Parts: sequence; structure tokens; C-alpha cells
Amino acid sequence: MKLTLRAKTIGARVTDEEYARLEAHADAQGQKVAEWARAVLLRECSGEATATAGESTTLAEVLALRTILVNLLYHINAGDRLSEQQMRELIEQVDQSKVQKANERLSQAARG
Repeated sequence: MKLTLRAKTIGARVTDEEYARLEAHADAQGQKVAEWARAVLLRECSGEATATAGESTTLAEVLALRTILVNLLYHINAGDRLSEQQMRELIEQVDQSKVQKANERLSQAARG
């Protein structure tokens, strides 16, 4: 295996408070600040999905609500009424697939 020499550096000035936040985040990942920052920068320009946990959760919930709404509107348009049990089953089904659908959307967005 060939060792690649890293000869270029990138620098940024931060406040003590900002550095403490960066350091805490890197520590939580089991990395030094420089290693963590390098990984974040390279991931950002690689086109990989880089949504935060909060963003991923929000997207999953929005997609779940969209799926429920579309299903309800379809049934209403067809003149159907969903029972309480059917509604519970629909919600359970949507909840089981919402994270996977959100991840698929994030991957699609990353690919362009």
C-alpha cells in the first residue's frame, strides 16, 4: 500500500469558544480536531449526503406526513372513509419506512 504524503495545509481562525465546540465534537467522534476537520471538509466536497441528525429527522417526518396526506386525499377523492384501525395501520406503515425514504432522498440529492 502506497503512503500518500499530505503536504498542503488549510487554516482558519476561531475564537476560544468556537475551538472548544469543535474540539468537543471531534472528541465525541474519537478524533483530534485536525482529523475531524479534514474528514468534514472532504465529505462536504465529495457530494455525500451531509444532513445533520435533526435535518434527517425533519425530512423523515415531512415525508411521512406527505405520505399520510396523499393517502387520505386519495381515499377522500374516491369517496372512502378510513376507519380508526385503517388510520393506525397507515401511520404504523409510514413510520416504519420514513427514515429509509429520507435517506434515499438525501442520497439522491447528493448525487444531483
